[in-house]
Amino acid sequence: MADEAPLTRCPNCGRQNRVRPAAGGVPHCGVCGAALPWLTETGEAEYAAVVEDSALPVLIDFWAPWCGPCRVVSPIVEQIAQQSPGRLKLVKINTDTAPSLSQRFGIRGIPTLVLMEHGKEIARVVGALGAPALRNWVDTHLPAAAAPRP
Repeated sequence: MADEAPLTRCPNCGRQNRVRPAAGGVPHCGVCGAALPWLTETGEAEYAAVVEDSALPVLIDFWAPWCGPCRVVSPIVEQIAQQSPGRLKLVKINTDTAPSLSQRFGIRGIPTLVLMEHGKEIARVVGALGAPALRNWVDTHLPAAAAPRP
């Protein structure tokens, strides 16, 4: 079924769970209750529900399929999101199919990563950073309530 939420593997027990792009709270495994990684895509129509209404801070990855640096950054941000269940939601936005969002955010180059909290931009980086630099950027700017636990 095309409208079904994508499957996400629980990092704790390995079971597959459906995680909707727009949902209240934080997704948890239906089997063991562990927080699930939240990786999704959105377009212009669903943007408000997926990003602005998110209970978690949102890392938006503005990208395009033809962009080489985007293909370098994509697996890095996906890994960061996989390692941050319950603390961060990754939302990928294709600039080719969401030009109004690109204009709204003043996207001039891709990849552009925007960290949002409660619908407000709190940090932005443009270009392809390596994994350590990107991880440091996220950890530095992630709101304290969502920051990694010691």
